[in-house]
Amino acid sequence: MAERLRGRRVLMTADTLGGVWDYALELSTQLSRRGIATVLATMGRLPDPEQRLAAAAVPGLILEPSDYRLEWMPEAGTDPDRAADWLLQLERRYTPDLIHLNSYLRPPRPWRTPSLLVAHSCVLSWWQAVHRQPAPPEWDRYATRVSQALQGASVVASPTRALRRCLVELYGPMRRSQVIWNGRPPEQFRPAAKGSYIFCAGRLWDEAKNLAALASVAPHLDWPVVAAGDWRRPEGGGKRPERIECLGQLGRAEMAQKLARAPIYALPARYEPFGLSILEAALCECALVLGDIPTLRELWSDAALFVPPDDHPRLRDTLQALVRDPPRRQALALAARQRARRYSAEKMGQNYCHLYADLLAKGAWSPAATGRPLFRPAVNFEKG
Repeated sequence: MAERLRGRRVLMTADTLGGVWDYALELSTQLSRRGIATVLATMGRLPDPEQRLAAAAVPGLILEPSDYRLEWMPEAGTDPDRAADWLLQLERRYTPDLIHLNSYLRPPRPWRTPSLLVAHSCVLSWWQAVHRQPAPPEWDRYATRVSQALQGASVVASPTRALRRCLVELYGPMRRSQVIWNGRPPEQFRPAAKGSYIFCAGRLWDEAKNLAALASVAPHLDWPVVAAGDWRRPEGGGKRPERIECLGQLGRAEMAQKLARAPIYALPARYEPFGLSILEAALCECALVLGDIPTLRELWSDAALFVPPDDHPRLRDTLQALVRDPPRRQALALAARQRARRYSAEKMGQNYCHLYADLLAKGAWSPAATGRPLFRPAVNFEKG
């Protein structure tokens, strides 16, 4: 399988505002090790200097940045349509063997190559989880766009079975779907001597992360609650969290250091389709306290403590009990790290390569037909 993919090229999309960026860069790294080149087309906002450096470190990766607004942004306007046209231009320029979409973009005419759409989340399922009711009519156009993108993809992948069920319930059956877990490299996230704080991370402005619950219980805990992430909304506005220590956006190395020293990682999320920060915390041997929702139960059952997102007294009591019980905290931390080993970057790369190979076999597309040279990675080829 892996030998058949050597020399292939993938046109992949990513946004630069959240976990999809880390996912795309990690997957591109895994693809490079298997001889597959990635053209990474980014949207949302232009990559910052650290992101550009990280992309430049991936052998064979070509970064094509843009600041097209994403389809989930309230002020997206016609940007998603313009972004789809732009991707068609990139397809003609780079003649990729496969299109890997990490957003709900569908061009005005079909792709020339097989397409994979990875559904990382969606506004309708987010709204239902956060507001306990269907999304209002102003999201109807978005819903139509997502439905068309899901139906138009050769295959739809999702990081959990629970999210896939949501997508089917909201948008109807898909042509073909598959669950592929996200992954992170264990060697990049190792525990260190633990401090005395409760940590959380992510887009702090996102109500789905439920930072308000942590803020409400923070004054009643023996340890401080420390949060990393941007509290400013992409379109502007937002309020700095109160009663917790907000570190702002951290670089990769700083985040790894904070996780390494955190005894407890808390994310009482209302909505979290996978959660790379949870996985990174588990690899760093943090005891996990998570929102009791289907996706997190699916991934972390028996390796975390679960609290209903609206039950603030239970969240307070659960965290305080862990703070005061080092043996239980250590047992949970070890269980979390053991579970996290299931979700490795290596396994993620293998699973996507299997899917790519299947799509290419059905699409009968070869790099030789494009007239371009094959990609040769700068690192040793690893069997997949």
